Amino acid sequence: MSFTSKGFPLFLTFDFDAETLWTARDKANADRPIVMSQGRYGWKRGVWRVLDLLRKYEIRCTFFVPGLVVEAHPRIMEAILEGGHEIAHHSHTHTWITQLSLEQEREEMEKGIEAIQKAAGYRPRGWRSPAAEFSAHTLGLIQEYGFDYSSNFFDDDEPYLLEIGGQRTGIVELPFRWVLDDAPFFHYSITLPGRTMQAPSALLEAWKLEFDMLRAEDRMMMIGMHPQIIGQPSRLWVLDQFLAYVRQHSSVWTGRCDEMTDEIRGVLLDAAAAGEAGA
Repeated sequence: MSFTSKGFPLFLTFDFDAETLWTARDKANADRPIVMSQGRYGWKRGVWRVLDLLRKYEIRCTFFVPGLVVEAHPRIMEAILEGGHEIAHHSHTHTWITQLSLEQEREEMEKGIEAIQKAAGYRPRGWRSPAAEFSAHTLGLIQEYGFDYSSNFFDDDEPYLLEIGGQRTGIVELPFRWVLDDAPFFHYSITLPGRTMQAPSALLEAWKLEFDMLRAEDRMMMIGMHPQIIGQPSRLWVLDQFLAYVRQHSSVWTGRCDEMTDEIRGVLLDAAAAGEAGA
């Protein structure tokens, strides 16, 4: 299905977790200064390289940011907004949802919304779960809090409308997969046994092949990255080389998730209505 006349949808997204990537996994990490410094790299160095590269390619995209990180780094939030990028919801503390009660999950939603609204001047329209986890309540909360799109599921290579409680909604799902995430290739720490790092060229090869195949099938491509990972010099080279490769191709549409899903939603709703009429 062609989702827009603007071309093949390529989504570039960044989960700007900073230290919450580590404290959410294990609260004891807060007392491990070297472990925490890996998260600190994201806001001290990585995110600035990312923003410079996006400026080079004149790309606007989406940053999913936990509320705690929004509150801790107002200058970075200003830089993200000045670059024309979207700030979307990524929980408040990045705590894994499977560890939360319904009341705690609701609190994560509300505090994250409040932090983004204060920093950006708007309610976040998109939501991505921490650590790719849902509870039995999550879908209902996404709908209750009025999100327009979600980027969480791994079940497709093209956008679709979420069904919640057996009813189709207008919430656009932007699925992705681990091969389209930088973490499985590079996320390493001595506190994460069994993790190994791959050469940057391995990620570049994977993303170029995914791009070629998905574009040939007229699907979409959702890439998820982390400034503390992709913002390191050899990893940023991957993103630079990939964007240069993309630029060699015509009819590729790259932008903010909120703006792109506004157009995609109309195509999906029309297709759903046509399907029902033909049934």
